[in-house]
Amino acid sequence: MLTAILGKKLGMTQVFDEAGRMVPVTVVSTGAMVVTQVKTAQTDGYDGVQVGYEPVHENRLTKPVRGQFKRVNGKTMRYLRELPASTLEGLEVGREIQPHEVLSEGDIVAVTAVSKGKGFAGGVKRWHFHGADMTHGSMIHRKPQSGGATDAARTFKGVKRPGRMGGGTVTVKRLKVVRVDQEKGVVLIKGAVPGANGGLVTIKKMEKGD
Repeated sequence: MLTAILGKKLGMTQVFDEAGRMVPVTVVSTGAMVVTQVKTAQTDGYDGVQVGYEPVHENRLTKPVRGQFKRVNGKTMRYLRELPASTLEGLEVGREIQPHEVLSEGDIVAVTAVSKGKGFAGGVKRWHFHGADMTHGSMIHRKPQSGGATDAARTFKGVKRPGRMGGGTVTVKRLKVVRVDQEKGVVLIKGAVPGANGGLVTIKKMEKGD
């Protein structure tokens, strides 16, 4: 069975637990995933499951992507992703998998998404540089100052400099599933998850040692 699901971040709200305490949660919209390909160690060198998520009209897809859905009776999906599975037993092409088959209340999960893009940012915002004096004749204020020693006569790779901030893949681990609502098709996760509202997220169930 799969150990992860796909969903879309809707935003944050709050719920109350049995003790009456307020719990901040992120609402993730989920739905059925369709198995489009099952990869095995014999044919592909590793075990994996490719799934499609979120139905979409075929005109929204390119021809190569459209061709991958011929195995599932032409059910076209917006997203194609490979997800981990504990076992391939019962995962045949065309099968629909519901979120409640994978996740349940109390599960500890890792959530992966593309973080919000912040655009070009300076060193103070991007790397939390302290900055120089704002008074007493200081002329640099928020400039990054030195980029390295004179001896090397070059700037080493990885030096913290101004540049494009955000817009990268981020994983937040050890978040708790507060509720799996089958009727409304949502999963409530305690705390904040990366990414903007409406962005695709991967929710992976964590095991001991992860």
